[in-house]
Amino acid sequence: MMGYIVYFNLTQSREFIRSPYNQRQDSLADRIKRGKILDRNGKVLARTETGEDGKEQREYPYGDMFAHVVGYTAQGKTGLEAIENSALLTSNAFFFEKFQRELKDEKNVGDNVVTTLDVKIQEAAYDALGSSKGAVVAIEPSTGKIVAMVSKPDFDPNTISEDWEELNEDGRGVLVNRATQGQYAPGSTFKVVTALEFMREDSGFRDYSYRCSGEIEAGSNTIHCYGGKVHGKVDLTDSLAYSCNTSFCNIGSGLSVEKFKKTAKRLLFDAELPSELPYKKSKFALDRHAGTAERMMTAMGQGQTQVSPYHMALITSAIANSGTLMKPYLVDSVTSHTGTIVSKNRPDKYKELMTAKEAARLKKYMESVTDYGTASVLSDVGYTTAGKTGTAEYSSDKEKDHSWFIGIANVDNPDLVVSVVIESSDGTSKAVNVAKKVFDAYY
Repeated sequence: MMGYIVYFNLTQSREFIRSPYNQRQDSLADRIKRGKILDRNGKVLARTETGEDGKEQREYPYGDMFAHVVGYTAQGKTGLEAIENSALLTSNAFFFEKFQRELKDEKNVGDNVVTTLDVKIQEAAYDALGSSKGAVVAIEPSTGKIVAMVSKPDFDPNTISEDWEELNEDGRGVLVNRATQGQYAPGSTFKVVTALEFMREDSGFRDYSYRCSGEIEAGSNTIHCYGGKVHGKVDLTDSLAYSCNTSFCNIGSGLSVEKFKKTAKRLLFDAELPSELPYKKSKFALDRHAGTAERMMTAMGQGQTQVSPYHMALITSAIANSGTLMKPYLVDSVTSHTGTIVSKNRPDKYKELMTAKEAARLKKYMESVTDYGTASVLSDVGYTTAGKTGTAEYSSDKEKDHSWFIGIANVDNPDLVVSVVIESSDGTSKAVNVAKKVFDAYY
């Protein structure tokens, strides 16, 4: 019993305390005014105001912009409002101030949660997505700090109670945080994973050469390069730069399924992700029974593979950070309402997803994508970039596909990683253009 009590307090207690089902937390609200949620620069993302009638109302100054990541407190709790519920309802004010308030039968003021989010970067991502459905995640790869997380369609947390029925009946999944809970075929962004596996299996990958005719037979199907392009003779660098489907199908047909699956697992497919927000596991669907066509489709990012924008941001962060994924986090510190630091999070290594040598080579390949390849809009922007575009087919409607982009800014000493998906893009809304606006805002 004593052993379990120690174990519970060390490993489980925080989760139970923070659970939205813990009714003891609600009783704290009778004595404590809920603290603020702030961005990294002190801008208010959520606060509690008291009206003339004496009733408290939670306010979100930026409305829809932070809806999914900050969350709400009416109709249950979500986002940071749920994760940091205990901190927001705990007061570390000076003891004499607390004593005076209690004598006056006034509420004490709860602690503030200072996040890693940046209003400027969030706003750039939010505006860049416009009316499109999709998501944007931006992370500092050297620290794991999440500086932006946008999901659309969105909602106004200020009116969540009034809009609750309508939001639940909305068929677009408005309440779902697509950044962490969205599941999409990764399209050609997955080619960085295929390239990594090819590098591991074939020591001659540096001398790889393939002649693209624009199409390749895959069982009873014919796979084409996007837009019917014929790329001619390509090496591995050009294959990634031009996102040559037929070349990656050729590579995929010769890979070991078991080894490929092992690499995907190391990159956190079919595995737990480091995230305090609710998320869905990504899926790598190949098994030893997979035929040639299925292996080809998977290698180019189609098939049954499913991934979230958040997960692709984690993989890109590891590439940017010499193979090491830093533990991603949203809360920089908790302070008293006067600004005294109560607790502070520090960057922490999560896991090595690949070797530093592998990461450096992948980053070099991704530089070709922004230098002269499919993301050349980022070739001359005042800061160095590397990335990978993607187009994921999701229905028989060939006019609309999901548009993807994963990218790194300041390649030699990466500052920021961005992952973007735009659903049902008609070609005019491109994920790489959204990423560019985020990078521009950062610099």
